[in-house]
Amino acid sequence: MSGPIVGVYGIVVMFFILFVLRVPAAFTMALVGFAGIAQVISFDAAFSIVGTEMWNIFSSYGLTVIPLFILVGEIVHYAGYNFSLYDATYKWFGHFRGGLAMTTIMASAAFSAISGSNTATAATMSAVAIPAMKEYGYHPMMNAGSVAAGATLGVLIPPSIVLVVYGLYTGQSIGKLFFGNIIPSAILTVAILGTVVWICRMHPDWGPAGPRFGWRERMKALPAVIDILVLFGVIMYALFTGVVTATEAAAVSCFLGYAICLARRKLTWKKFIDSMTETLRISCMVFMIVAGAVIFARFLTLTRLPFAAAEWIQALALPKWMVLWVILLCYIIGGCIMDALAFLLVSLPIFYPLVIQLGYDPIWFGQVITIVTTMGSIMPPIGICCYVVSGMSGISLGTVFRGSFYYMPSYIVSIIILMISPYWTVLVLSDLVK
Repeated sequence: MSGPIVGVYGIVVMFFILFVLRVPAAFTMALVGFAGIAQVISFDAAFSIVGTEMWNIFSSYGLTVIPLFILVGEIVHYAGYNFSLYDATYKWFGHFRGGLAMTTIMASAAFSAISGSNTATAATMSAVAIPAMKEYGYHPMMNAGSVAAGATLGVLIPPSIVLVVYGLYTGQSIGKLFFGNIIPSAILTVAILGTVVWICRMHPDWGPAGPRFGWRERMKALPAVIDILVLFGVIMYALFTGVVTATEAAAVSCFLGYAICLARRKLTWKKFIDSMTETLRISCMVFMIVAGAVIFARFLTLTRLPFAAAEWIQALALPKWMVLWVILLCYIIGGCIMDALAFLLVSLPIFYPLVIQLGYDPIWFGQVITIVTTMGSIMPPIGICCYVVSGMSGISLGTVFRGSFYYMPSYIVSIIILMISPYWTVLVLSDLVK
């Protein structure tokens, strides 16, 4: 049996274990990867390779950036800045039709700029925003859809854990990825906000306007927003100037986050312990997914499946833009049925060499697949953000999914804009990073 065929069988077995036996993705990838390496080479080689890969992963200095950025988000979350951000944006924009939904999305964007987690954003905004929208008579699909769509910004807006993992895996600069992401994340945020306006025009009763606040109330709500902007600004400036590495920037932001929260008296000892515990839980989950994906990727590399797939696609003599859309379609489908981060790491060994061979910029490609994979968090059957919103709000899962479907064109439009103008949407800022 040829190597690529073994690789195909390995992928089939992996999906069988995932969806039939319901084994978590990290353990599934590690198990299939180990068995595949044993089949291709030998059991002794499999033990040696897996042991080496696990040591390299868990002793990697570069990976420390992940728990540090997660910790920043947890500090902000447990300090209650999510409520402050929502209150500030609500007082400024809540009086427009659909204003509460737009407030939710903008607060999600602000919270995402520090947390980098879509599930944390979904849980937070479900608890904060949906009761308020219910009180003002918002339609359940508007409630659920705006929270779920806003939560996806957690994966996109820096410090994005997906971009960090992509950068570490492909050897690209995390600073360049973060700065290249500023315009794409702004485009998607505006597109999602525009969707709210469109929904309110189609269904005016879905998003009635809230009360108008005076300038005094609006100005009093700004200090919390300024705190978040300072924290985000420190991260981005440090990375832009190149005076610190991504890991050092994350460490500085942790220290500054704690200092701000203590100065504002927003962080108790219990909240501190909770933030550390949640950081440990999420970090372990991410590390296990990374470890499993690396083992599975090593198996695919040994079978030469990625190279065979690249040669086969090139032999089709399709235009490179059509090849790219085929790849993106695979990411959309994969994101629907599998954890976005896990599928990203499984697919990169197959698609990344092909994309580079076609001449696409790796920084630009990172932004595109981040938008595409984040669509999976609001699409069935996985749609993790939709599950979180449904669980936190009591709104039926079907209603949440239907509400989120209204926002799908926002992602497609954003991807098309990035494809039309790669330089002015991504590279113009990423090239400035030292």
